[in-house]
Amino acid sequence: MSDPIWLGIVGAGPATQAIHIPTLARLGDRFAVAVVMDIDAAVAKSVAARAGARATTDFDDLIQDPAVEVVAICTPPSLHAEQVIAAMEAGKRAVFCEKPLATTLEEANRIVEVAERTGVPLVVGAMHAFDPGWLAVQTEVEELAQTAHTVRSSIVLPFNDRFEDLATEILSRPAPPAFGEMDAEARAGLLSMAVLGLAVHDLPLVRRFVPSPEKIDVTSAKLLSPFGYAISGQDSGRTIDIFGLINAQWDAHWTLEVISDDIVLHVDFTPSFVHAGSATATVIRADGTRAVHGPFGHNGYESEWRVIGEILDGDASHAPALQSLVDDLTFVVTIADRSFALFRKDARS
Repeated sequence: MSDPIWLGIVGAGPATQAIHIPTLARLGDRFAVAVVMDIDAAVAKSVAARAGARATTDFDDLIQDPAVEVVAICTPPSLHAEQVIAAMEAGKRAVFCEKPLATTLEEANRIVEVAERTGVPLVVGAMHAFDPGWLAVQTEVEELAQTAHTVRSSIVLPFNDRFEDLATEILSRPAPPAFGEMDAEARAGLLSMAVLGLAVHDLPLVRRFVPSPEKIDVTSAKLLSPFGYAISGQDSGRTIDIFGLINAQWDAHWTLEVISDDIVLHVDFTPSFVHAGSATATVIRADGTRAVHGPFGHNGYESEWRVIGEILDGDASHAPALQSLVDDLTFVVTIADRSFALFRKDARS
């Protein structure tokens, strides 16, 4: 057995506690956590203890620790670019960053420049892009990229704490924001936040079926209560519908559907924070044939870490291209910005 890859985790919030620590525990033959950093010393100490790691409240302490080979950035998005770049500059073997990679395209381009200069591999935690159920239908994805006329992403989830608490005992959960009364500008900003926080999970997949992502015309943008969005767009004659809603309900579903005249692809993903196998992808053709792929034994959370292991073992075949990561973020930001503008315009008219 080879020596484990030693990690430093930056940010010990619910995603680290409920997703990454349990996932890495299942991959204990490949990974071990050396350091956990959080600005809350008590949280850092408790989460580090779960992983048998050292705790710190100092980011520089973590990235300068020679025991740390790979840095995982699990902090708020506004900190991602600065911390990813610092970890690369520190000469780490690889960097994992939770989505989104950055909050602006300028930040993303800075990350790419440093990644190319340092040669440090980068993986972004868009877990569905690594899900075995999704990867099993790439032949159909390539076909539909040429022929699809309708793309639908639909996410309906309870509030995060329902599944977080099933995964682990969460320490110091952040308080939900109190929005209160909001004017049109603020509500448009909340819609943009919903795209960057929720739709971002599957927009890299949706982009595969959009001929000219930078030219997409957002035709409808609605803010849903208590938190969500209903957005429609058109590109080159294709209809793109993205829907997301988080509320106090129990019947969670997370689907991606892509339709052409000859083939339908329907992918059912497991909800966030759920460690219960992969997505199931169903392919239905016009002649009536049906093929079901999955569920497989592991999900995208495990796969993204397995890809890091493969990269460090010298196999970069599944490593995302840097330009692809920028293109993904460009599409997300484009949807968010154009939804913001349309919603604000409609609200003021």
